[in-house]
Amino acid sequence: MIASVTGTVEAVGLDHAVLGVGGIGVAVHATPTTLAGLVVGRQARLATSLVVREDSLTLFGFADDDERAVFTTLQTVSGVGPRLALAVLAVHTPDSLRRAVTGEDLAALQRVPGIGRKGAQRIVLEVGDKLGAPAPGPDAPAAVPPPGTDGMPDVVAALVQLGWTEKVADGAVHAVLAAEDAPREVPAVLRAALQHLGGQHG
Repeated sequence: MIASVTGTVEAVGLDHAVLGVGGIGVAVHATPTTLAGLVVGRQARLATSLVVREDSLTLFGFADDDERAVFTTLQTVSGVGPRLALAVLAVHTPDSLRRAVTGEDLAALQRVPGIGRKGAQRIVLEVGDKLGAPAPGPDAPAAVPPPGTDGMPDVVAALVQLGWTEKVADGAVHAVLAAEDAPREVPAVLRAALQHLGGQHG
């Protein structure tokens, strides 16, 4: 198992980064939050999980070991693969997910694209107390786009990467921008769009 990768950040995309390690560019898929902490040209360490399939080897990266542990635990749930587990961590911090599971907050879990009511029920039932207890205190917002984005099309693209259709993502961004005192910076718009989309499940 590749437990971590440390190297120079060579590129940051909407859903992955490339780290230069010993002359090799390693592609690591990650959440917008994790990608936001990476700066091209600087050293970075990501906790990683290698997912092996018959036709592919995919490396997923995380800001810390806790996120990786949550990612691994989520995949023990029926119907939850690595992509959906990553989408969960794009919408929820590990502790907000713990609160949703322990509080059986199905609406919070359904904010993740690809998870309906039955899927949320399975997560609550099958994860149980495997995630441990949440830390005290408020959670930081999970969704932040990677650095270098400077326009609303990037927000739409980030939402599409998380599983929404382009039409739905575009509608959410327009709804956010049409609001009074609407945010204008990309990170704030993405957070507001995620909240808007999450609210549609409530």
